[in-house]
Amino acid sequence: MSRRPFLDRVAAYYSDRLATHGPTARGADWRDECSQELRFARLLDLVGTDNRGSIAELGCGYGALAAFLRRNGRPNPYHGVDIAPDMVRAARETHGGLADVVFEESDAPPPADYVVASGIFNVRFDIPDQEWLGFVQETVAAMAAQARRGIAFNVLTAHSDRDRMDPRLYYASPAELLDWCIRRFGRHVALRHDYGLYEFTLLVRHTPEERP
Repeated sequence: MSRRPFLDRVAAYYSDRLATHGPTARGADWRDECSQELRFARLLDLVGTDNRGSIAELGCGYGALAAFLRRNGRPNPYHGVDIAPDMVRAARETHGGLADVVFEESDAPPPADYVVASGIFNVRFDIPDQEWLGFVQETVAAMAAQARRGIAFNVLTAHSDRDRMDPRLYYASPAELLDWCIRRFGRHVALRHDYGLYEFTLLVRHTPEERP
């Protein structure tokens, strides 16, 4: 798959959503703020109680995760990147005043302790499943290469209701992606499929949590 034409198509899609709905959950193609913040909470399972580790977000949109962190008293340094210039502009205008927060136009994750992504693997348009899976794996590998402590990302689940599945969206096998992550990154991987949305979150730790 040629990345640049596809990324330009994605940027245009999300710019249109933003123009229609503004810097809101629907402007980032989510149903509502409640489900959006539930996704953030699951991504931050990776970070746990670490309030010092830096967080990079690939596909930051209008900066909702940065605002979520600060509203919840989390001072982690944050660096968000997005391929849509309009999204980056909205993030800077809406949340640019937050302390230790940076927004940048880019299609590559910056280095950080934790690298996360929410929703960037959902809209695949007409790209075949296997080709899209290759893109997902390539992107996740790039995230892992930039993360010192671990990565987290979510994907729509193949266990969704068939009558509600949208052909332009990508629904992944949780077992297939879990197996690939373990084989690629090691055994310190967790899968969350239990939080009420038609998706799952994968947490990959480079430095595993120590438990008694």
